[in-house]
Amino acid sequence: METNLNIILAIVIGVLALVFAIIAIYHKKLSVAIIASGAVSLMASILFLLLSAPDVAMTEAAIGSGLSVIIFFYALSKIRKQHD
Repeated sequence: METNLNIILAIVIGVLALVFAIIAIYHKKLSVAIIASGAVSLMASILFLLLSAPDVAMTEAAIGSGLSVIIFFYALSKIRKQHD
């Protein structure tokens, strides 16, 4: 029973990651695209956790979801300041 739940949960999280990836690619606002790419990384970290790889999940959550999003927003703010 628990295995079926994990499979269903993994499929749902995978579909959510695909939806966020499509949003990140096609959205016109860069801030929304950055948040969506962070959400893709967050979904990947949840999948890693479901696959019994907590060390990889923590690394993906910290670097992929956290640090990358912060760096992208910092770069976006620098670009916007240069254009003003």
